[in-house]
Amino acid sequence: MSLLERVRDPSDLRTLSRTELEMLVVELRDRHIDVVSQVGGHFGASLGVAELTVALHYVFDTPRDRLVWDTGHQAYLHKILTGRNDRFPTIRHDGGLAPFLSRDESEYDTFGAGHAATSISAALGMATARDLLGRDEKVVAIIGDGAMGCGLAYEALNNAGHTDTNLTVVLNDNEMSIAPNVGAMSKYLTTMITNPVYNRVRDEVKALIQRAPRSLGGIIESVAVKVEESVKHMLVPGMLFQELGFRYVGPVDGHNLPGLLDAFEGVRQMKGPILVHVLTQKGRGYGPAEKDPMKWHAASPFEKISGSGKSKAGGLPRYQKVFGVGLTELGRHDPRIVVITAGMPDGTSSEIFGAAFPERHFDVGIAEAHGTTFAAGLATQGIRPVVAIYSTFLQRAYDSIIHDVALQRLPVVFCMDRAGVAGEDGPTHHGAFDINYMLAVPGVTVTAPKDGSEMLALLRLALALDDGPFSIRWPRAAVPSEVPSISEIPELPYGTWEVLREGSQVAILAVGAMVQPAVEAAALLERKGVTATVVNCRFMRPYDRAILSRVLADHDAVLTVEEGARTNGFGAFLAREIADDPDLRFPSRFGTMGLPDQFMEHGPREILLSRVGLDAAGIAKRASELAGEGIRVSRESA
Repeated sequence: MSLLERVRDPSDLRTLSRTELEMLVVELRDRHIDVVSQVGGHFGASLGVAELTVALHYVFDTPRDRLVWDTGHQAYLHKILTGRNDRFPTIRHDGGLAPFLSRDESEYDTFGAGHAATSISAALGMATARDLLGRDEKVVAIIGDGAMGCGLAYEALNNAGHTDTNLTVVLNDNEMSIAPNVGAMSKYLTTMITNPVYNRVRDEVKALIQRAPRSLGGIIESVAVKVEESVKHMLVPGMLFQELGFRYVGPVDGHNLPGLLDAFEGVRQMKGPILVHVLTQKGRGYGPAEKDPMKWHAASPFEKISGSGKSKAGGLPRYQKVFGVGLTELGRHDPRIVVITAGMPDGTSSEIFGAAFPERHFDVGIAEAHGTTFAAGLATQGIRPVVAIYSTFLQRAYDSIIHDVALQRLPVVFCMDRAGVAGEDGPTHHGAFDINYMLAVPGVTVTAPKDGSEMLALLRLALALDDGPFSIRWPRAAVPSEVPSISEIPELPYGTWEVLREGSQVAILAVGAMVQPAVEAAALLERKGVTATVVNCRFMRPYDRAILSRVLADHDAVLTVEEGARTNGFGAFLAREIADDPDLRFPSRFGTMGLPDQFMEHGPREILLSRVGLDAAGIAKRASELAGEGIRVSRESA
């Protein structure tokens, strides 16, 4: 039986010797590589914290002691060690283990996470609750992978450091988020670990203690500690955290398991706020991931030995790639265009623009609110900023969208990838709410293209306008058809809809990625003798009042379909607009389709959409019911 098979939970881990623990680390990495190479998933971050994960569960009495992991994509090995090894191959699959941390899944997942920089705030809340309730368990927040570039982390540090609460923060410093870390904090941390004077003094102090006669060891050690602390303050390392009120420990080698165990055993006895600075390598233990940690942040199934991707049938590109190429083409003709992303140049494909125009591409790190207000400042000076951020992450910048962009009518273009169902990444990453939150802000043009060509046409139009913000959303999916060069795509009139199919019994008003299944649904309906009008509602605000008026006049049954939260979404917005306009006729039957009023779990996008009826069959079924009821009501009233 392998060591990993013997470890059913952390209590078994604590029965192992230190030698066995080091063997367990090797087995953990092998298990992680074996499974992710078969099923895909987040990869490099967990490899980098193998020793750290083992050390934390060994030294701290989990689950009584609380480990609060940040984000969660570095917690795969934590899942393996906490009773979920047998289910590990189901991670991110429909009905399987959650892709990130979930309180519903395990008592060891003390706080649900999927967005960055929540751990210190949550851990401080837990530690404060412990004190109020008179308990004495330890609380440890593990933060890293770029999350220290997020303002929320500093709000929490500022609060925690000026209390006497017993709280440990572990800074997992691997110099990466998904892309390499950016900004002053990254430079500061690098200075801390590379300052040659500090490191030389520290090494000489240690050597002095080791050479000292035993009778004088205690005195010399006491003096040496004071010298080292003085040097720390003179030479910067740790000073920021110490000035924030934390006792700084480190830097500690995150791949030296005995050193980690010793450090945490000492830290466990300390009082007050402690910050342990641990140095790790993202992708540790797998050669290709060590060489290219950005590429290996997450992986599709791959060949374990070579690292090459498993063969896939050729297909159309994803929306994000089409966006990156088209935006770069626009950038060649307009030097005012700049792009801002928040730690996701690869995920948004803004890196394509950045390769062509590095001086006009800004990765601000995991700082969505800052990126949005930064864009607002650029826009005041005539620059044309494009903010490329996932829909789910842009939620974090909502006040900046309202206060700094929309209120001042600044021409910032918001390009939201992963809008709608994000698939295997689950509820923390589904972009369910951007239609709702953008429609709620006065003055924002809110759009969704039906395909890649229309996306580029909307992008070009957005950059040509200069009165207020403009939002464009697209799904985590391949474009449905070939996309020509942006120069070959016709101009798109502002605020217009497109009638794709004419019918008389029901009108389907579809948004964005739901346009194609709506057209397919109309074909299914026609086979049943039901004729349907299908409208591409690419502009949600302003909407095409002329087409809407004609549709309402000609149809007793109208159905809106959107890949976003149905509550307060486009359908609800349109119903209010119709009801408030005395010149528009409210239909006898008005239905809305969208994501349900609940948080959807993880799984393949197609399966999740089908489950809630947002596919051709589901749309046809709902439209048929609506048309039939509408006809019956019309006849009875006649």
